[in-house]
Amino acid sequence: MTRVVVVGGGWAGTGAALAARMAGADVVVLERTDMLLGTGLVGGIIRNNGRFTATEEHIAMGMGGLWRVIDANLRHRGVEFPGHAHADLYDVSITEPAIRALLEGEGVEVRTQARVTGVVRSGDALAAVTLDGDERVEGDVFVETTGSAGPQNNCTKFGNGCAMCVMRCPTFGGRVSVAAKAGIEEKRATRMDGSVGVMSGSCKLHFDSVSPEIQERLRETGAAVVPLPEELKAGGAKAKLLGTKACQQYALPAFAENVVLLETGHVKLMSPYFPLHQLRSIPGLEKARFEDPYSGGVGNSIRYLAMSPRSDALQVEGLSNLFCGGEKTGPLVGHTEAMVSGSLAGHNAVRAARGKELLVLPRSLAIGDIVATAGEIVRGGDLAQKLTFSGAAYFERMKRLDLYTTDQEAIQGRVAGAGLRDVFAGAI
Repeated sequence: MTRVVVVGGGWAGTGAALAARMAGADVVVLERTDMLLGTGLVGGIIRNNGRFTATEEHIAMGMGGLWRVIDANLRHRGVEFPGHAHADLYDVSITEPAIRALLEGEGVEVRTQARVTGVVRSGDALAAVTLDGDERVEGDVFVETTGSAGPQNNCTKFGNGCAMCVMRCPTFGGRVSVAAKAGIEEKRATRMDGSVGVMSGSCKLHFDSVSPEIQERLRETGAAVVPLPEELKAGGAKAKLLGTKACQQYALPAFAENVVLLETGHVKLMSPYFPLHQLRSIPGLEKARFEDPYSGGVGNSIRYLAMSPRSDALQVEGLSNLFCGGEKTGPLVGHTEAMVSGSLAGHNAVRAARGKELLVLPRSLAIGDIVATAGEIVRGGDLAQKLTFSGAAYFERMKRLDLYTTDQEAIQGRVAGAGLRDVFAGAI
């Protein structure tokens, strides 16, 4: 049986592992920490704006089992907040064990605290990856979904220091790029001002540390918009802060003039960081405490420092049996974006191992278009641009190309018309 090794257990790795397993492969996931989902342990936003379209495309292509587990762990459905419609919020506290159970129930071997530190090349292919302790893990084909956040020295060099985030590099060791270890030259994205050091886009606050009034609003609606005091609006400091974010879909006036909070099990603060003394000057947040990153008053994790050159089939250039998903594929922002690209990478990994033609998704689908657009950026586009179905320039592109719709039947018909109905669901 074809053996697929997925390096990285975030949302992209989850998508890759499930797709490869459904394609009929023997799959092992190597995750350097003790939990899956990576930045998905902090996020929690799905189906907002164009992510609805992408989700329904993904389901129509055969990944409905993954979405059923996510939907079973939602805290809120159809949430509205500035610039965003019909968002669902999953519970970041309980979704991870449910996803691990899904993977293992499908026969995927999940190995945590299995940090890849090196590779073994054989010509233009990988023969194995090596772990801390020099253990060798062999495979027929590999999928890298290690993301692009950290490690700790990058947060110190390009950010405001290690903020002790959910990546937990000091405990489990920093992220290591498989492609880079194999000699592939990778790209770095930039902030809007052109500097290196794009930060994760949000923080978590302890739920009990916000006022009872805000807690009640969050429980009822899933969102709370709290105006900033005039002294914090002065000088546009909050707007400048938003320019450091990976999530350009939130760089809107409403986010510069207010604190936007979402309820995902904890309180999701839609800001890369916020000086604690200023945060506590906002009515209702006088006792605010950061849950992730613990030093969210000074910074957050640094991302988009390791994007791999690759084809639109997500095969890494220069290696015949390495594929990539998530942030490795380009400046893709978000869980949905990670899952859909990971699924394509995992599926194509099995196709490659079995000598089949690789699948390139058509640009008539939102998923196919964003994969292709991200590839164009990595090959020579604007590295300050970030792509997400949920907002900013790419969502405007979706609307302009008539890719965005919430009509489920129309989306299913579009997928069927492309000949891709349940393409990820069957053995190759």
